[in-house]
Amino acid sequence: MNWLMIAATAETSAAETHEPTLGDAVQGLVTKPEETLSAFGKFFQSMGNAILAAIPTIILAVIILIVGLILSKLVLALLSKGLSKTKLELTVTKFTTQMAKIVLYTLLITIVLNILGIPATSIVTVIGTAGVAIGLALQNSLANVAGGFLLMITKPFKIGDYIITNGVEGTVSQISILHTRLDSASNQAVFVPNGLAINATIINNNGNDTRRVDLTFSISYNDDFATAQGIILGLIESHPLTLKDVEPTVRMKEHGESAIIIVARAWCSTADYWTVYFDLTEQVRAAFIENGIEIPFNQLDVHVVDNQ
Repeated sequence: MNWLMIAATAETSAAETHEPTLGDAVQGLVTKPEETLSAFGKFFQSMGNAILAAIPTIILAVIILIVGLILSKLVLALLSKGLSKTKLELTVTKFTTQMAKIVLYTLLITIVLNILGIPATSIVTVIGTAGVAIGLALQNSLANVAGGFLLMITKPFKIGDYIITNGVEGTVSQISILHTRLDSASNQAVFVPNGLAINATIINNNGNDTRRVDLTFSISYNDDFATAQGIILGLIESHPLTLKDVEPTVRMKEHGESAIIIVARAWCSTADYWTVYFDLTEQVRAAFIENGIEIPFNQLDVHVVDNQ
C-alpha cells in the first residue's frame, strides 16, 4: 500500500512540475482556443506597452547621441584650432587631438548607454573586462601605444623631419597612436610601428640646423692636385648657399688604382643640403673639363714581355 501511495504522489508531483511545451500550446489552442488566444493577446499587449513606454527613452538617447557627436566634433575643431595657435609642435597637437577624440567618444557612448537603463557600474565593469581581454590579445599594439607616448615625450623627431629608421627612410607626415607614417622620396607611404621606432636607431637628418656636405672627386695622376684643389675651393666659397663662417675642406684622400681621390667638405643649412650637393657635383665636373683636368675611369695597364 505504501508503494502505491508513493507512486501516486510522484505522478502528482511530475504533473505539477511539468513545463509547457509546443505540443501543449497547440493542444491548448485546439481544446481551449479562447483562453489561449487571450493569453497571446495579453503577451503581445504587454510587449507593445513596454515598447511604447521605452520609445521616449530611445528617442532621448538618439537625440543625445546626435547632439553629442555634433558637440564632440565642435570641441575637437576648437581644440585643434587652439593648439595650432600655441607654440606646441605639430606632432604634439595632432597626438593630443587624437587622444581627446577617443576620450570624448567613449564618454558619449557611456552616457547614451546609461540613459537606456544600463547602470554606469556595469558599463565600467564591461569596459574594464574588455580592456583586460583586449590588452592580452593585443600586447604588440599596446607596446605601440606606449611607444607613441614615449615619442611625444622624448621627441627624437617631429612632423616634417626626414628620418632613417628600421631600414626605411622618409619625411615624417604623421605620428598616430599606433604608427608613424613616413613619405618616402618616391612618395610611398611607409608605416613604422611606434614600438619599433622607439627601440630602434633613428637618424634624423633635420635634427640640426646645419649639415656638412661630403663630396668625392677623382683626377688623373698626370694632373696637378693644387690646381684641382683651388678650383673646388673656389666653387664652394662662391656658392650662395654654403656657409661662409665655416671653413671648407678640400684634401687628397688617397692614391687610388687609377686616380687621385679628393674629398671636399662644405657646410650649409639643412634645408639646402641636396641643392648644394648636386650644384657642386655638376659645377666641379664642368670646371674640370674647362681647365683640362682629366676625370679618369678605372683602367688596367698590361705589359707584355717578349722572351724570344
